[in-house]
Amino acid sequence: MSSRIAVVPGSFDPPTLGHLDVIRRAAALYDELHVLVVHNPGKEALLPIAQRLALLEQSIEESDITGQVIVASWSVGLLVDYATDVGAGVLVKGIRSQIDVAYETPMAIVNRHLAHVETVFLLPDPAHALVSSSLVRQVSSLGGDVSPFVPPAVARFLDPGASRT
Repeated sequence: MSSRIAVVPGSFDPPTLGHLDVIRRAAALYDELHVLVVHNPGKEALLPIAQRLALLEQSIEESDITGQVIVASWSVGLLVDYATDVGAGVLVKGIRSQIDVAYETPMAIVNRHLAHVETVFLLPDPAHALVSSSLVRQVSSLGGDVSPFVPPAVARFLDPGASRT
């Protein structure tokens, strides 16, 4: 039997509980899951990629997500190039609303055309349906408590009064 490999791409700036929900469920569906921090030139990042990788790794470890989960980054070339390089035939995307569907559908069609890579959309747990990294960045920048929306490692990192070790 061949290995089923999938990629969960995102900016993860910062990682949220919604991201972890998608990662947890995707890890249960595939033999190997690559959580891929991608550079989005259309967005101004709050955190450098290295920090996002570290927070994702720590959050995944603390969440007891099981399965073979690999955290990596990709900043040059097409997402499907990474998928092809690691033998993945599937991209997994979390979809919160029809806005996400409208944004993701054309990319899914192009990715299938370019590299025969399918896209699977996972609907969020209702508890995380309205949480986005942008919302977390905004609340955090104004001094608000983001702990209900992010993994503990991210909450500790974003808390201005906490130690960043």
